[in-house]
Amino acid sequence: MNFILLLLIFSALTFWFVLKKKNMDIWFFSYLKNVISRPKIKEPVHIMFCFADHFEPQWKNRDNIDLERERVDRWFKDYPAMAEQHKDADGHMPKHCFFYPEEEYRYEHLAKLSDMCYRGFGEIEIHLHHDNDTPENFTKVMTNFANTLHNDHGALPVNPETGQIMYAFIHGNWSLDNSLPNGYMCGINNEIALLKQTGCYVDMTLPSAPSPAQTKKVNSIYYATGIPGGCKAHNTGVDVEVGKAASGDLMLIQGPLGVALKWRTPKGLPRIENSDVRNTMPPLKSRVDQWVDSHIHVKGRPEWLFIKVHTHGTQEDSMETLLGKPRHEMHNYLETKYNDGENYILHYVSAREMYNIVKAAEAGESGNPNLYRDFVLPKPSFKPL
Repeated sequence: MNFILLLLIFSALTFWFVLKKKNMDIWFFSYLKNVISRPKIKEPVHIMFCFADHFEPQWKNRDNIDLERERVDRWFKDYPAMAEQHKDADGHMPKHCFFYPEEEYRYEHLAKLSDMCYRGFGEIEIHLHHDNDTPENFTKVMTNFANTLHNDHGALPVNPETGQIMYAFIHGNWSLDNSLPNGYMCGINNEIALLKQTGCYVDMTLPSAPSPAQTKKVNSIYYATGIPGGCKAHNTGVDVEVGKAASGDLMLIQGPLGVALKWRTPKGLPRIENSDVRNTMPPLKSRVDQWVDSHIHVKGRPEWLFIKVHTHGTQEDSMETLLGKPRHEMHNYLETKYNDGENYILHYVSAREMYNIVKAAEAGESGNPNLYRDFVLPKPSFKPL
């Protein structure tokens, strides 16, 4: 009996060590609770699929503008050729969301992306890498960049009630609201409230596992409230719910996070499914299935599922995955298994459209979510070349 007890203790300690090593202790038990509590659905399931790109032309490159141009031009040429071969249930092509870094702004790059968006291939939002920042500087930077994107490129919507320019956001290095240890790659407490103040309508940074910036709350659509003088306020929050008023400073839409039992390492161990798509993390059919099974939805509207995956699209090693055969195969799989018109109905959406459909669900709307792509925020005008 003592041997069995010791064995159990050893096994438990080993398991905890493994969780700690990958920072899984932050989210693993919330994930298990989420799996157990998933609702059953009898109606046809509508799937909103959004591809968010940390689009960084200067990745590991600060001096070679020709390399930047090559990266942007590859997307300008190859993405439309790929995307126009695919359609969702509404006749929409996949809509790539270019979260562009403020610190890497060049007019010529955004002009090309805006032209792609004008032709229906996606939308542009804001990405930011910063460190040791101040609230005053952050507010100035975000406001100015939003104005530039809207005024010079037609790339952001305007709130029809307030007239404020609005944007979706992804934080560089995952460190939203100063959530990395020692304030690394941010430095601003209560960043959540500042984002709201500067026009951010939704954050799409998460999931960030295996980073320690990952939150306890997983596979969720929820509101977070900033903590004056505090950080990582989005570690918990209030679920967006049908018939309930918005609560807090900022909505967060998380991508799927979990343990991939069917997608394993070369050693046969389960991987962390963190919604990242790249050459080393291809969009396999088993991953697509797990994204659907993660069942991210607005509370009270379980028949509308929201899938947000992410990538770093300007990294050469991943471009063939994102623009070639693996991406084609992912869309083919989505358009067959998850768009049969009876069990599943597929909708390719931008970040803005995903937010609008979430807000429609919150307001009690039901039926075909295609009707609510512009429910709150209108489509940006965009400017062609």
